[in-house]
Order: sequence, then structure tokens, then C-alpha cells
Amino acid sequence: MNLNITGHHLEVTPAIHDYVASKLDRVIRHFDHVTGVHVILSVEKLRQKAEITVHVRGKDIFVEALDENLYAAIDALADKLDRQVLKHKEKKAGHSHESLKHQAVE
Repeated sequence: MNLNITGHHLEVTPAIHDYVASKLDRVIRHFDHVTGVHVILSVEKLRQKAEITVHVRGKDIFVEALDENLYAAIDALADKLDRQVLKHKEKKAGHSHESLKHQAVE
């Protein structure tokens, strides 16, 4: 997995990098087919914004979160991403299960 973290109007410190990586490890553990992850951390006036694009086979999952605290934005981002990845995983499993069901009927 290729992890890329960038900051707009913000310096990405080793502490922030480690925090983002630890949050993503929890999410990526659910799904093995992740090829790349791109995280953008930015400051817009008094709002901290965290965006992530996860490249999986056949789809890109994009999530963003806003908060006054950067660490809270990263936490919200990880929670949203976790829901998106589980939803994508269930869809993939559902489609393969349905195709097996159709083959058995014929």
C-alpha cells in the first residue's frame, strides 16, 4: 500500500503522519485490496479539513471531514472511511454471492 500525506497551508509533522497512519491501519485491516491512499490535510480559515482518497481495485473511495481541531477531523475521517470501506466490501461480497446463486439455478 502506498501512503501519501500532504498538507495545504499546514506542515505535516511526524506526529501527525504517525497519527494518520495508525488510524488508517485500523480501517485498511478490513480490506486487503487497497493499492494506494492519498491524504490531504488543509486549513481553511478556522476550519481544519482532512480529505482521503483510497484506491481499491475497481473503485476510488473519497471521504472528507471538517472540524475545528485537526485530530478530531482525522478521527471523523477514519470513521467515515471505515463505513465506506465496509459498505464497498459488502457490495462486492453480495455481487459475487448473487452470481454464484444464478449459476446454481441454471
